[in-house]
Amino acid sequence: MSLNIIDLIKGQLGSALVTQAASQLGESESGISKAIGGLLPAVVGGLANNSDNPSVLDAIKTAPSQGVLGNLLGLASDNTWVQGLLTSIFGDKLSGLVNSIATYAGISNNSSASLLNLVTGATVGSVGKYAADNNLDESGISSLLNDQKGIVSSLLPAGLSLASLNVGDWAKGYKFDNDNDTIHTPPTTPISTPTSHDEPKIEVTKSVADGGTFPDRPTTTSDGGSIWKWLLPLLLLVAAAYFIWKQCEKKETTATTTVVGDSLSTTTDTASMQNDTASAITTAKVDENIDLNGTVLKGYRGGMEDNMITFLKSGSYASAADDAALKDQWYDFDHVNFKMGSATELEAGSQGQLENLVAILKAYPEAKIKIGGYTDKVGNEAANVKLSGERATYIKDWLAKQGVGAQVLGAEGYGGKFATVDASASDAERAVDRKMSVRFAK
Repeated sequence: MSLNIIDLIKGQLGSALVTQAASQLGESESGISKAIGGLLPAVVGGLANNSDNPSVLDAIKTAPSQGVLGNLLGLASDNTWVQGLLTSIFGDKLSGLVNSIATYAGISNNSSASLLNLVTGATVGSVGKYAADNNLDESGISSLLNDQKGIVSSLLPAGLSLASLNVGDWAKGYKFDNDNDTIHTPPTTPISTPTSHDEPKIEVTKSVADGGTFPDRPTTTSDGGSIWKWLLPLLLLVAAAYFIWKQCEKKETTATTTVVGDSLSTTTDTASMQNDTASAITTAKVDENIDLNGTVLKGYRGGMEDNMITFLKSGSYASAADDAALKDQWYDFDHVNFKMGSATELEAGSQGQLENLVAILKAYPEAKIKIGGYTDKVGNEAANVKLSGERATYIKDWLAKQGVGAQVLGAEGYGGKFATVDASASDAERAVDRKMSVRFAK
């Protein structure tokens, strides 16, 4: 499996940096986290699409000597070195990217531009350090960047797309961008129509009683015309209708679809297409206002908060006889994720949804919950169970610090026990199994 550059960078963009950047730029921490979440894949994508650009490769090689990683907040101010690199990557689309992220994250354009400098410095600095540590030359760096093209599509957060980022032509370098593709129909050979058509004839032998044999006389209909004038076209029409019906039946059961992320054309049945479509719709979620008894929470319509509040309002929790009636209904966190291999460091943007959970518990003090942690099937299962359990316990302890500890009855790690994606699948595909969840309990 190729290295995911994002994993190199996340350690540089932790919660401490988010807090400092929010204070420095005068923005909310949630806005800063959201902006970083959108900028990071855009910058990685831009570098990957410029993997053969000498100026980009040189910037990565010289990043360690520039001391980039030691001064990320300093890069948030106008920095000539970073600005030159960004111009090489995005060209005249730079301002469009800044504006799009500002709108998406709810921050000012100036803050968006500053964060773009910071994220670019963190990305280039991390890749440069990795290259230096592993003795990669320009060819090795180029290869590393190229490997990212297959995973960048899965890194864009919900509510963002290449089109919404206004990144323009450079996105064509990704095989998952089909916005400008055209389906070319192969030329067909025109069917020539004969200018004249001799009427087919049939020889009919009459009985001696009818007057003998008449080899040149066609059978006639009651109106005096040849029977083949209408019978032959009718047969051809029936045959054509049958052929068309069979083709339509075939198209209803098979269809060619393009897997956007991997640019792979494949044939799938109708049920699979419906599942893929439902998955795509689910992925394209956008934050909305979720009503909590008059208090507005930011979350996905149909997401964790929305579903938990709906369940509580319905009275289903109050009417549940015991824990057995609740144990099978889990609610997956949409945003709460831990840094790779860590049970104590959350990724940027995770705290907001935990705060939403606190608000729900305070609004319904009679409600009790349990936290669950899950991993994919990769690695030692005993270690996975331990890690997922520690992560669940971390969230339980965090909630206790917010004053709702009495409502959290337990925390448990299940490792890869309930993972559905095979260990041989790609990292992006297995991500669905790496999650934190919550359920009601009694």
